[in-house]
Amino acid sequence: MSTDQPSENFASLFETQARQEGPQKARSLALGQPCRAEVVQVGRDHVFVELLDRSTLGKRPQAYIHITDVRAPDGQVGIKVGDVIEAVVVEVDAQSGEVRLGRTMGRPAGVEELMNAHAARLPVEGKVTAVNKGGLEVEVASLRAFCPTSQIDRGFVADPQALVGRALLFLVTEVRDGGKRVVVSRRALLEQEAKVSAARTLSQLSVGSNVRGTVSAVREFGVFVDLGGIEGLVPNSEVSYDRSAKTSELLSAGDVVDVQVREIKEGVVDKRGAPVTKITLSLKALTADPWDNLASVAPEGKVVSGTVTRLADFGAFVRLAPGVEGLLHISELGGKVVHPSALLKVGETLHVVVRSVDRAAHKISLVPAPDGLSVGAAAQT
Repeated sequence: MSTDQPSENFASLFETQARQEGPQKARSLALGQPCRAEVVQVGRDHVFVELLDRSTLGKRPQAYIHITDVRAPDGQVGIKVGDVIEAVVVEVDAQSGEVRLGRTMGRPAGVEELMNAHAARLPVEGKVTAVNKGGLEVEVASLRAFCPTSQIDRGFVADPQALVGRALLFLVTEVRDGGKRVVVSRRALLEQEAKVSAARTLSQLSVGSNVRGTVSAVREFGVFVDLGGIEGLVPNSEVSYDRSAKTSELLSAGDVVDVQVREIKEGVVDKRGAPVTKITLSLKALTADPWDNLASVAPEGKVVSGTVTRLADFGAFVRLAPGVEGLLHISELGGKVVHPSALLKVGETLHVVVRSVDRAAHKISLVPAPDGLSVGAAAQT
């Protein structure tokens, strides 16, 4: 989108209003305060906005934001007049009444702005210059800052050296001795952003809704899916209708999946005694139930082909299709067989006859197919 230089008339109007009404309004605004604002003019260097929900006698306070704060990575300005944006107060001039908004503090110009960012918990941009024994050396506001190794990311960073030369956002956690000692944290910022994202995501979730997420971890008991700042768990029983399939073979970290929300429990106490929100998800709820097509998979009285998946004292489970298993009872293997492993092994393919189907209980009774009968043939059971 192209931008136009704001007219002198608009600029002078902004300055006049700021002088006349700004000091009173400025006192009610605090650094770091979240704001919603409507875009009223997009200029070459600044975007002028009116703050919403802060009207006085029908007038909305005005503010501005640097164009760099709304410019996309490709260089385009993706907002237009009438758009409503979310930002925070990064600077208030109590005398002139000018209010500057931003998504971050950007690149602080000195120690004072650095301290303001610290007080308001506003992100600042810093350039990683080196890696030392304890963490990263970062240049912020022409000052040398330090980011401890434990504060580089929310998780383990295998190669901190790869960050050298990159401009990253940090929260300022300590400013001492006039800027001679500055400590920053990227982890604190990421966790802060995650909390905001989690609250936004949670407000949009409801039981039965379908959402898209990214697999963050695969465990023995199920799969964790990142829904956007908050994770949900897909138990193994909700991954697939095919109980013989291993979850670790179906999914990997980084996979994008569509899931259905089955349960949301707030205030669940975790192992550390902290209240958390527990979200249970399902993958198989968004796939067709193979039992709906049972007539073609397991027709009663017909010979079908299956694969032995499990052996138990009472018989062998045979997989007829993904998510559909039948039981070949040990009594059908001959009176002298004390365990099905004497005749069968897991992974073996065999022909069986579907003796009966209990749809309500999801049970299928099987018997060995008589010699000479092929798949699809009718057999007397």
